[in-house]
Amino acid sequence: MPRTPGSQSDANPRDNSKAALTRRRLLQTSLLAVPGAMALGACARASDATTAAASGASASGAAIAPTTLQIASPDNPVRWPIAPGNEPIASGLKPEQNGVLRLYNYPDYLDPEAIKTFEKKYADSGVKVELSTFNDTQEALTKIRNAGSAFDIYFPSYDSIGKLVTGGLIRPLQHSYIPNIANVYPEFLDPFYDLGWQYTAPYALYTTGIGWRTDRVSEDIPSLVNPYDVFWDAKYREHIAVLDDYREGIGMTLLRNGGTNVNTDDDALLNAARDAMLEMNAATKPRVTISGYTDIPEGRLDISQAWSGDLIMAVNYLPEGVSPDILRYWFPKDGKGLVNNDTMVTLKGGQSPVLAHLFINHILDQATAMGNFMYTGYQPPQVSITAESLVSDGVIPATLKEAVVLPGYFKTGYRTLELPPETDAKYAAIWQQFKAG
Repeated sequence: MPRTPGSQSDANPRDNSKAALTRRRLLQTSLLAVPGAMALGACARASDATTAAASGASASGAAIAPTTLQIASPDNPVRWPIAPGNEPIASGLKPEQNGVLRLYNYPDYLDPEAIKTFEKKYADSGVKVELSTFNDTQEALTKIRNAGSAFDIYFPSYDSIGKLVTGGLIRPLQHSYIPNIANVYPEFLDPFYDLGWQYTAPYALYTTGIGWRTDRVSEDIPSLVNPYDVFWDAKYREHIAVLDDYREGIGMTLLRNGGTNVNTDDDALLNAARDAMLEMNAATKPRVTISGYTDIPEGRLDISQAWSGDLIMAVNYLPEGVSPDILRYWFPKDGKGLVNNDTMVTLKGGQSPVLAHLFINHILDQATAMGNFMYTGYQPPQVSITAESLVSDGVIPATLKEAVVLPGYFKTGYRTLELPPETDAKYAAIWQQFKAG
């Protein structure tokens, strides 16, 4: 989902042909098309940042002192408070009878078969699942804050959790309903953005790297001293692209320049990134797009900055008779690249909280998670999924093993975090200069 300046929304790619980028395509038209949206978004975030959170107890019963909204990071992990009156639901409750479970997600970011199998599994309760979709995070939060909305489960990126907690919009989880959490990477039992997974369960993972077709690019990109340099190589002029996502584009340039902080507010580093991006424009005139998942396999692009799931889904867009072995994806072998994830939360206004917990557990089931992966192209954090198993099972070609997100990446990789409004404005200005050419 491409971030647009002011949205602070994580970029979680997808559509559909079988699945994947509708989410990103629609996000493209969000804030930049609205005059003043960036300033309004910044004001909203500033207001959020001064909202005091209520004190309460953790899911395990431990008391937590009052706090204000913090920007969670690996160096500043946050255990969010649980407010009185918003404790986890009791354990051992039966599913709501004849309940409607309302899901709120990006388009084409959930396998319809996962819904069907859940309804079948809990047919005795008479449950029916309704899926509603949104185009970007601001739209979603606006609707969730509307007292008339009653969604049960929402699928946000991790950088929205603070607003959801301090706004009193989500329920803490009752862990006893979610035993399938044992199937996920241990990192998500205590993620920096929600220590103790009090409010969130992990949904999907992705890295940001470089995708290409070897029959159109003879250069061995992984062997380059700095693979990011291809975006400045004039021989690829007008046949290369960067993601239409301001944090991804600027983050990649910061890494190419030798930086290690993709959330920096250092003016010298940001000015150097701006200058380098303008040099990129002059050298290669890159397209700014989110359609690399089709443009690479169909030959309209030689190289593109890409999300890992894009290259997995690109196999479906190759011309008939073309082997998927020509597709490649590069991500730093040491894991020091951009890596992110989405989550699942239960909303306070939902009318079926037990069913909501059971659905989260269903999504974390190994078989359901694999089916969802096959549909969306975006990997669930299942410990049973390895690059070797995906290749041996024929899920991906061996040449795309680098597109598999490894657990260690969440220790070595760089996360795009929510930025303070004044810093976000700096990034937005750089991006607008870059896109203006």
